[in-house]
Amino acid sequence: MALIPLKTANKIKFKAFMECFDHIVTDCDCVLWLENNPIPGSSDVIKKFKEMGKKIYYLTNNSTKTREEYVMKCISLGFPARKDDIISPGFLVANYLKQMNFNKKVYIVGSEAIAKELDEVGIKNFGVGPDRMFGALPKPDDLKVTLESNVGAVVVGYDVHISLIKIAKACTYLKDPNCLFIATNTDRRKLIADQRYVLPGAGSMVAAIETTAMRKPVILGKPETFTQKTLTEKYKVIPSKTLMIGDKCSTDILLGKRAGFTTLLVLTGHDTLKDVQEWKSSSDATLQSYVPHYYLDKLGDLLPLLNEI
Repeated sequence: MALIPLKTANKIKFKAFMECFDHIVTDCDCVLWLENNPIPGSSDVIKKFKEMGKKIYYLTNNSTKTREEYVMKCISLGFPARKDDIISPGFLVANYLKQMNFNKKVYIVGSEAIAKELDEVGIKNFGVGPDRMFGALPKPDDLKVTLESNVGAVVVGYDVHISLIKIAKACTYLKDPNCLFIATNTDRRKLIADQRYVLPGAGSMVAAIETTAMRKPVILGKPETFTQKTLTEKYKVIPSKTLMIGDKCSTDILLGKRAGFTTLLVLTGHDTLKDVQEWKSSSDATLQSYVPHYYLDKLGDLLPLLNEI
């Protein structure tokens, strides 16, 4: 447990710190940008990392975009990126199923981005888009649910079209014990610029189906094992030479610490310094596991230090 303010490092210590890392894994939302606005200084820091020869991976739990769409967003906001630099939920789902030679259909409660990533590896899928019932709560015979055959997996992510019918279909497919139940992540909320509102995250949708299906999903996104294995096995990331940057301790920082990465929390998103200080002094081992090695007010605060080395 550390919680060291990285901004206070002197030139010599910071140079030694940066020389430890070949790979930098960074979250996107609330670290690099908020919605469609870059957080000041963040793109300059990422460019500086690239100039220093660091390999950058953009690791997100946001399933609303494909890797190609994330590349377009990165470039439009000033962040250098290629498709292979992006690790998104849809990509993780496609990889997971491809590794097990999956050859059935996938029912998606989620975004078109997940469907496109599955299409890319030749996995048949359906379910994306609106699917709702009209009128009062129906009797079972009034549901008129059409079920597909040969469905081998239900994938649940963030779905702006979540509905009773979708939950019913997902849980009906999951009555088959051989049907896989996969969740992109269990993030409770999506952080948005207008803080008057609370926007549910994919976790609320996963929880609805988990409760009704009475089954636990395999969770692929941060902070779970499959993401870690993707980084270390597919991308050959060496834990001792990797810096993980994030704004959310229960996903970004926890993933990094489980994987043996050095972790850096930026205070531009979900968690506050007060939160982390309380966790550090807690006797709860779970809360202590959320405490990062280092922290900064924002990623852009690294720029003066980087310019000195």
